[in-house]
Amino acid sequence: MGLHRRTIYTWLATERTEGHEALRARPVPGRPRKLAEEQLGELAGLIAESDPRAHGFAVALWTREVVRQLIAARFGVQLTVASVGRTLHHLGFSAQRPLYRAEQADPVAVARWREIEYPKIAAAAKAAGGTVYFVDEAGVRSDYHPGTTWAPVGRTPTVAATGARFGLNMISAISARGALRFSVLTGTLTAAGFIAFLKRLLHDAEHHGSDPVFCIVDNHPAHRAKAVDRFVDSTDGALRLYRLPAYSPQLNPDEWVWKNVKHDGVAPAAPKGPEQMKAVVTARLRRLQRLPHIVRGFFGDPELAYIAVVA
Repeated sequence: MGLHRRTIYTWLATERTEGHEALRARPVPGRPRKLAEEQLGELAGLIAESDPRAHGFAVALWTREVVRQLIAARFGVQLTVASVGRTLHHLGFSAQRPLYRAEQADPVAVARWREIEYPKIAAAAKAAGGTVYFVDEAGVRSDYHPGTTWAPVGRTPTVAATGARFGLNMISAISARGALRFSVLTGTLTAAGFIAFLKRLLHDAEHHGSDPVFCIVDNHPAHRAKAVDRFVDSTDGALRLYRLPAYSPQLNPDEWVWKNVKHDGVAPAAPKGPEQMKAVVTARLRRLQRLPHIVRGFFGDPELAYIAVVA
């Protein structure tokens, strides 16, 4: 083990005179922390419960530099950026990508949806033997590149991709049972296109004996069109349409479909043309149709616990 003879004899002598416990390793004392325990507790509370803008900063994200400046202003203690990072780790913090929420969202309306409106919809669907579908649409562009790849340290990799810009629009509907229905659009979603999708959804539900259909949508203009309301009325209750509170995408599990398709499908593929993009998107959506357990997993988001409670 590479130990010197003198070291071993010293250990043996220590054991004879002081006992076996004297051989146990002891923590090496280091430089004392500049922040007291009370200050560390206060700092943790400030970061976890407030926004940097509430403390006079022009940014909304807690970076190590912003935290360093906060410590200096509040406690009069100067730390390096590296020390701030170690302190944050000690407090149980880690660097994370935040979730963004629209400030226009009405928290009262969101709470009412979770606690009152959706439970009523779920109960009505259960009593009628119908199916609740969450519907959403999304677009993806050729310059959507959020993925990462491995490469040697210090050498940023380059991926050859087309410089031409093109895009694709999609609409889908999912149920808590894992069902997925979708359509790939050649243009933007219109009221006519939305009605066509609803007709397909109705036909499919009738074929599988899961009607009536309870559709939950956001406040996209196509969803609020008068033509859509007239069509819903014409179904005599076979189709029922409900709208989520404004600016509240976190309430719609169908958002996870687009994360799966765009982030995990389109981004790594880097399609070079519209047809290739359509093929990638369609293949990804059909894969989800064959794997209902993944679709059911989308409902496991903590923001969507209100759905599972009444399932």
